[in-house]
Amino acid sequence: MTRTRTRILTLFACAVLLLAGCSDGGDGADDGRITLRFQSLAWQDESVKANKELVRKWNATHPDVRVEYVQGSWDSVHDQLLTSFEGGEAPDIIHDASDDLADFAYGGYLADLTGLLPARLKSDIPQRSCEAVTFGDGVYGVPFLQEPRVLIANATLLKKSGVRIPTPEHPWSWAEFRQVTKELSGDGRYGVAWPLKEPVSATLNLSLSTGGKLFHRGADGKVTVRFEEGDQVVPRTVHDQVDTDRSASPTTLGSGGSDTLPGFFAGKYAMVPLGFSYRQQIEQQAPEGFDWQVLPAPAGADGLAQGVSPQTLSVAEDSPHKKEAAAFVDFLLQPDNMVRLALGDWMLPTGEQALKDPALHTAERGWATGTALAAHLRPAPAQSVRGYAEWKDKVATPALQEYYSGAIGMDELRHRLEEDGNLVLARYQR
Repeated sequence: MTRTRTRILTLFACAVLLLAGCSDGGDGADDGRITLRFQSLAWQDESVKANKELVRKWNATHPDVRVEYVQGSWDSVHDQLLTSFEGGEAPDIIHDASDDLADFAYGGYLADLTGLLPARLKSDIPQRSCEAVTFGDGVYGVPFLQEPRVLIANATLLKKSGVRIPTPEHPWSWAEFRQVTKELSGDGRYGVAWPLKEPVSATLNLSLSTGGKLFHRGADGKVTVRFEEGDQVVPRTVHDQVDTDRSASPTTLGSGGSDTLPGFFAGKYAMVPLGFSYRQQIEQQAPEGFDWQVLPAPAGADGLAQGVSPQTLSVAEDSPHKKEAAAFVDFLLQPDNMVRLALGDWMLPTGEQALKDPALHTAERGWATGTALAAHLRPAPAQSVRGYAEWKDKVATPALQEYYSGAIGMDELRHRLEEDGNLVLARYQR
């Protein structure tokens, strides 16, 4: 062996020993502290600021467990998480939405939180919200933010029209809503603009108010699609507003919610059904003097019931510090902190204590209307349906788009949702 080669090997061995001496196995920092990675999907400035400040507050009061803030994105979260799970590099604490958890939970990527969460947190969040994160016998996330769909209305046009203004206590029925949109139409204006670029969740979630279920689970645990009378009220209303009454804009059916706002501000549409958090965009973008208000979505046979997919916090199954990660989740979702996160995202907290905060009951910017709807929110119908993503993309989305545009009728819509849809779901339930 040459002297040069011996020197190289010696240096290599020293480097290995040095690295081994500095390593903590990836569990903590150089000083022996545990380090947890928290991937947040907060994107609005207020929300990002609130999340980061709460992380700093935790770190200042928990010297032995440091949390590292990691910025994620809603646009790519599913694929990014799947890659990180399979690569063994998932963050310890995961921010996501309940309708994205089923495959991760069944796939063994998320920790069952049943025995990890404190009694305070479990008692504060209603069971109806927890159902959104329950898969089989396990609980795989903590739902903490939710938003109902509401009607954002041009208050000036409503007052001039003389129509009855709905409240959570006395909402419009779906039939009355259809009549009101006809009365608000004319002179180049539509009574409503439906932004249905993603038509499936809006249709399914609003259909809970009319008794729609769509997905039916049998005694054997298998799910089948049945598009029954209660499921048809909402799509038929939208179709008739567009095709029969000419009270809904046909051009917005392929648009996202933000795309409708310029026309709304210009008086082209009297109302737009949107998620509750869109109020922030409206507040920021509305022209000076524009008067808007928040109205509850129409009610049906089941009242104001509505499906939602809450934002969630989960713990990775591969995390070596599940107990500490759950403790951070508990800290982040203390009532005062949950209120702060909700205000930052212009959404509603799931926690019952947080919902009592006076800031969420003011009439300003429609907070009180949204808060009054919280008790009526239910897990979205597709929460626990394996194969839903494929059914939505390959069957339901194109079928609903064609129905709303008038290309197919109700019978064909039912056939495609049921016959074609059940063939897709069957592959996931063998």
